[in-house]
Amino acid sequence: MDESNATCGKRLASIGLENTEANRQAYRTLLVSASGLGEYISGAILFEETLYQSTTEGKKMVDVLVEQKIVPGIKVDKGLVPLPGSNNESWCQGLDGLSSRTAAYYQQGARFAKWRTVVSIPNGPSALAVKEAAWGLARYAAISQDSGLVPIVEPEILLDGDHGIDRTFEVAQKVWAEVFFYLAENNVMFEGILLKPSMVTPGAECKDKATPQQVAEYTLKLLHRRIPPAVPGIMFLSGGQSEVEATLNLNAMNQSPNPWHVSFSYARALQNTCLKTWGGRPENVKAAQETLLVRAKANSLAQLGKYTGEGESEEAKKGMFVKGYVY
Repeated sequence: MDESNATCGKRLASIGLENTEANRQAYRTLLVSASGLGEYISGAILFEETLYQSTTEGKKMVDVLVEQKIVPGIKVDKGLVPLPGSNNESWCQGLDGLSSRTAAYYQQGARFAKWRTVVSIPNGPSALAVKEAAWGLARYAAISQDSGLVPIVEPEILLDGDHGIDRTFEVAQKVWAEVFFYLAENNVMFEGILLKPSMVTPGAECKDKATPQQVAEYTLKLLHRRIPPAVPGIMFLSGGQSEVEATLNLNAMNQSPNPWHVSFSYARALQNTCLKTWGGRPENVKAAQETLLVRAKANSLAQLGKYTGEGESEEAKKGMFVKGYVY
């Protein structure tokens, strides 16, 4: 739920709705008020507007989440901008004023934060871009912990490209090593963070597709090589995978015990079918909430290694990769 207003507008446009605060409020109300959602979802990352927003019934979004036993969080980065001196790469802004913002977010009810930065394989990645990504994540994490928020550290390796899974693994090794080096340099307490990485997959345009078992093998190997067991949880992003693909890959990673809790932090891979079922029509809210619960339950089962994939709709199997996707 942490999409910026502009990105939320793209979601609404896909079902023919105008990007207005009222429409954003209606959609977010649908999500947070789905009865029973807290059985499968433990936290919700909010955009700043949502953190201070009320539902269409006049209750604070934060209070509705807490009643569902869902912990409210907040996206704190200010988005990606071009990185001068790089190979057409980007860096994530938002450190200026972050300390005062995180303190205010805590007072508003947030208990964790999220900062997303990206690395592009087709564009290098350059050493400069990797270092900038890692340093920004580390400074953000230190500031968030100082304000009492648990930082979600999200170094996303974009799906763009036709490279194979081995190239993704090679790049991810470098990125994750740099991230944890700078986290340590900034005295970030590893026990008090969550990692939100990309799964190790081939590029979206690669002809050689990977099975869930291959994705699990490569991703778990990378986790064992780079992530200290002090980190309590790995919350994977979906990054343009289809709803079913993201769930199958997560399930494959939980077929044997791991040193960390290996789970999910999905946006599109939880909401896509829900959004299309709703279509902006009040009479479809109940059906849309039911599809959201289906996806939430499927991923809850996957983080236990108990998802079967039976009975999935064709819509849930459609890929959601967008080349050059801007978040």
